Amino acid sequence: MITYEYPFNERIRTLLRLEDLFDKANYFLERKGSREHHAALLALFEILEVAGRADLKMDMIQELERQRQSLLVFRNNPDISEEALSGALYEIEQCSAALLGMTGKIGQFLRENDWLMGIKSRAVIPGGVCEFDLPSYHYWQHQAPEVRRTALLAWLKPLTPLRSGLSIVLRLLRGSGRSEHQLAEGGAFQMMLSGSAAQMVRVSLKPQVAFVPEISANKYALNIRFTCPDYDHRPRHAETNVEFDMVFCNL
Repeated sequence: MITYEYPFNERIRTLLRLEDLFDKANYFLERKGSREHHAALLALFEILEVAGRADLKMDMIQELERQRQSLLVFRNNPDISEEALSGALYEIEQCSAALLGMTGKIGQFLRENDWLMGIKSRAVIPGGVCEFDLPSYHYWQHQAPEVRRTALLAWLKPLTPLRSGLSIVLRLLRGSGRSEHQLAEGGAFQMMLSGSAAQMVRVSLKPQVAFVPEISANKYALNIRFTCPDYDHRPRHAETNVEFDMVFCNL
């Protein structure tokens, strides 16, 4: 299935963006080429920008505590695995402690690195990191792959609690809903939500279904318009019925 996620608020939107950036950074980090490591560094700079929101860390700590309290209710429930419950609670508690241990603004240690900030300021300029612009960076890119990887890991490691926290929150969010099979007649689907508390909707289609959902939603209404990309990927409204699965997620 190909799944499209649409967040209903800025907090979830930020977490999804950070998840995508961490995944990209770690993917390129595992490669050996200097161009891949450059891409990992660019993803790190984007993480720095997205995570700069002042209340992000406390939002995550509060959400983890709310989930911990929710799980504590299932203590001594014969229908719940005590081992699995204890494992989940331990994971949340460890992550919360690590987040609380992050002092100052997220990524401040990177902002204090003049060399990295010099690369960051040039990276926004098209072609701005050529060897004649940043000879020291050009030298770094010619170091052994393990030397570059070690440096990248050192820059990413202090952000690990942030990645762990958002992974837990998004995993719980994605697992909170129940999938329902739906039909968009003539490629259009609308549903009134009546002030729903949902934080995200997930729309899934089989890979062989050549339609793309364009989603717009708020707490009162959901609208999905399915389009069919043509040979140059310009969207064209689907004129046939489209079957899909949908999940409303809420913590």
